[in-house]
Amino acid sequence: MLRWVALILLLALIGLQMKLWTGSGGMHEVEALRAAVKKQGEENDRLRRRNEALGADVDDLKTGEQAVEARARAELGLVKQGETFYQVVEPPAAAASAPAPAPSGDGGH
Repeated sequence: MLRWVALILLLALIGLQMKLWTGSGGMHEVEALRAAVKKQGEENDRLRRRNEALGADVDDLKTGEQAVEARARAELGLVKQGETFYQVVEPPAAAASAPAPAPSGDGGH
């Protein structure tokens, strides 16, 4: 009789271990959820830093004249009255490196 009880308890233990390691809500699922939470936390930190930087830009634009001027110059190419704007145009890379084709001397014959 005692052997049957021990056997039943052993089988129950094996069944519970199988459920723990392979079943729904088991260790594999817990590890996957931990990894997903960690990844989401890193993404949240990245977005929080981005939002803080954007908030600082907004504050600068609201309060500082220099920030508005710098942004207008960089993004819109604006110049102040009395300033002279110079634009340097580089020749295209393909035209500068490729020699012009020489005309053929046979006259089309």
